[in-house]
Order: sequence, then C-alpha cells, then structure tokens
Amino acid sequence: MADPRVHPATADFHEPPPSSTSATTTPLSSAEHPKPPNPPPSKPVPPPATYVVQLPREQILRYPPPENARKFQTLSRRKNRGSCCRRCCCFTLCLLVLLVIAAAVSAGVLYLVFRFKAPKYAVTNLAIKGMNLTSASPISPEFDITIRAENPNGKVGIYYLKDNSIEVFYNDVKLSEGVLPAFYQPRKNVTMLKTALTGSGVVVGGAVETALRNAQNSGRVPFVVISRVPVKIKVGSVKTWKITVKVKCDVVVDEVNEGARIVSKDCDYRVRLW
Repeated sequence: MADPRVHPATADFHEPPPSSTSATTTPLSSAEHPKPPNPPPSKPVPPPATYVVQLPREQILRYPPPENARKFQTLSRRKNRGSCCRRCCCFTLCLLVLLVIAAAVSAGVLYLVFRFKAPKYAVTNLAIKGMNLTSASPISPEFDITIRAENPNGKVGIYYLKDNSIEVFYNDVKLSEGVLPAFYQPRKNVTMLKTALTGSGVVVGGAVETALRNAQNSGRVPFVVISRVPVKIKVGSVKTWKITVKVKCDVVVDEVNEGARIVSKDCDYRVRLW
C-alpha cells in the first residue's frame, strides 16, 4: 500500500541575491521603516491623599506676609522697648518702696529701743528795730531773736548743720531773714540760740501798715518765725542721713521796738526725711 504522506522536495531553494545596484542607488523611504509598537496604556494615577492635622492654638506660628515684614520688625522693637521701660519702672518703684519701708522700720526701732522724744523749740526773746510806721518809704527792720532748743533724749544727740535759714513774716510779708549757728547738741541738753535778722527795702502796703498800727495800739502784734534747719541724728557712733526740720513759731508781742515783750508763743515743727 502506498504512503499517502507528502514529503517536501529535497532540492535546495535559493532566493536570488539582492541587486547591488538597487542597494546603493535607491534609499529606503520612511514609509518602508517599521513603526515602533505603541506603549501600553498607562494606569490612572490615584489622587493624593488628604490629611487633616489639628494643633493647639498656642502652638501655631504665625508669620507676617513679606510686604509687612519690616512693619512687623518695627512693632516688635517697640514692644521690646516698652517691656524694658515697664521693667525699669517696676524695679525703681519697688526700690523706693523698700527704702520707705526700711526707713519706717529704722524709725520704729529707734523709737522702741531708745525711746526717742521730740525736741522742743521756743522763742524766748524778740527785739525789733527799724519798724517806722509813720513814713510811707520802704523800711529796713531788724529782729534780734533768741530761740530755746531742748533735746530731752537720753541716748540721742543732734547735729544742727549749716545751710539753714530763719525768716520773720507779718501777714505773709517777709520783713527780715538770717541764719542760725551750726552746733552739736548732746543728750539731755538745752541750748539758747541768738541770731540777728535783717531786712532791706521792704515795701509795706497801705493795708498792712494800717493793720500794724491797729495791732500796736491794741498791744498784740503777731509775727510768724519760720526756720528750716538740716540736722543729723546721732545714736551711739552711728549718724543718720541729712534730715530737714521746719520749725514754725507764732509769736505775739505788745509793741514793735527794742523793748518788745512776748505776750504769747507757740511753736510746731515738721520733719522731711529726704
């Protein structure tokens, strides 16, 4: 029985070689080149995820926009300067309060430990010159004053310093002025101070002159003697800072001459610690 399968021919089949002339003279057109395969379609990109972060309000840093940066810096400097000024004022105020408290405590300790007693002052004599009330021309009155100063303390001394003043007034018109001698008054001591006060070219108005004449006719002429004296208190070997004492004495005399006699007198004083 014959084999139904078909076998290829055994003869070799050769394609004719390409012509050399066509290879060198005829270029290939772009249409003859194979196109690259199209890339596979890309997968869609998912949108970015959104996160919400919550921060405390006090932790959020705020920055000014660029156009306001200079203004922000200026305001910051002003705020810093204001803070410095407030701190300086607070420090100064606290220091003053501490000084006042320290002074009050020191005064209290002195009073409790040494039983400090207030000094006593009095005008004991007042001689008047140059009070001519019969002429309308300016007057130049002179006053010779004797002041009694008493220190009743047993453990405290008083330094009466220079740069003091003493003045005599009548109805707010200053008639004469002068100074008191500087001295040290020991404990349990009484000192009599004598000083001369002078005035020059004092113009007494008609109303004041009339009041002086009426007071002299009645035998009661009031004068006001004011003295301002810086002092230092000595306790043992320690001296205090300079303290100003203002003494005001109301003195009434019977006439305005050298033989004037004091009818009534009353003295009071105030202390300025600084």
